[in-house]
Amino acid sequence: MTKYLITGGAGFIGVNYAHRLLTRGDEVTVYDDLSRRGAEANLVWLRAEHGHDAFDLRVADVRAAPALADAARGVDVVVHLAAQVAVTTSVTDPRTDFEINALGTFNTLEAARSAGTNPIFLYASTNKVYGGMEDVIVVEDATRYRYRDLPLGVPETRPLDFHSPYGCSKGAGDQYVRDYARIYGLPTVVFRQSCIYGPRQMGVEDQGWVAWFIIAALSGQPITIYGDGKQVRDVLYVDDLLDAYDAAIAQIDRAAGEVYNVGGGSEFTLSVWSEFGPLLENLLGWPIPVSWGDWRPGDQHIYVSDIRKAQQELGWVPRVDVDAGVQRLTQWVVANRHLFTG
Repeated sequence: MTKYLITGGAGFIGVNYAHRLLTRGDEVTVYDDLSRRGAEANLVWLRAEHGHDAFDLRVADVRAAPALADAARGVDVVVHLAAQVAVTTSVTDPRTDFEINALGTFNTLEAARSAGTNPIFLYASTNKVYGGMEDVIVVEDATRYRYRDLPLGVPETRPLDFHSPYGCSKGAGDQYVRDYARIYGLPTVVFRQSCIYGPRQMGVEDQGWVAWFIIAALSGQPITIYGDGKQVRDVLYVDDLLDAYDAAIAQIDRAAGEVYNVGGGSEFTLSVWSEFGPLLENLLGWPIPVSWGDWRPGDQHIYVSDIRKAQQELGWVPRVDVDAGVQRLTQWVVANRHLFTG
């Protein structure tokens, strides 16, 4: 039995991972301040699946260093998912963004360092650490944008260029996590994640766009498309992300100190509305009304991860294609519509 600490463990990715770990008999501590919409509902579901006392719940903030240190004591793996996740929120309140993302990550690293077990440390970073990539030539096609010279996407060797307070705070955490492997010998792994989607995701307009469009379409909420809808992202179903986490843990001797771009890669991409809109309308069986707004500052025309490093070093490949993943998420939203209405 492996002992895991998951910060942000009541969130979308965290609760899915906790469910997987508990299913296979591991010991899990869920550390979460329960401030995100849907966190309590996720815990209700997790308890219904595994029993009320199946996991240790610590209701606390990652800014609370003593509480983190206590939760981390004796664990084998720390999965650091707790974060402020919206670029727009970081712009309006950069101090809170810094305290949660940068200081919170530092606190979690220090908790791991004092755990007494030298635990494996996984960090959910972001592709936003690469910035706007204004020097990369982008070509416009009928329904999407594409890189002219990066057919397989953006590699980890791309220079860092933190943009927005969110990019800075997550990027600071990214580099701290990487350096704790070098300086302290903590077996850390950084995952620069793309658009992750799947069940138990309470998407909102500013974050989790795949889930947000499905939720809004089914609950009759207005949908605004910013820009021209041809923006392209590589999308990754949550089960595939968790496979990457498991692969890194299983091969930590190879993965320790490394950074991996983890997304759908060039095979699993989707334009935000020109392609996703028709796909969703076909699934639901009715036209979806939308309004259009100006491009948002810093919105990239395209971001696609080059995932070859994770494939080659970890033997990991995403398996859930876009059509199948979106259909699964849509079915989950339909079955759980009560979470998004009233």
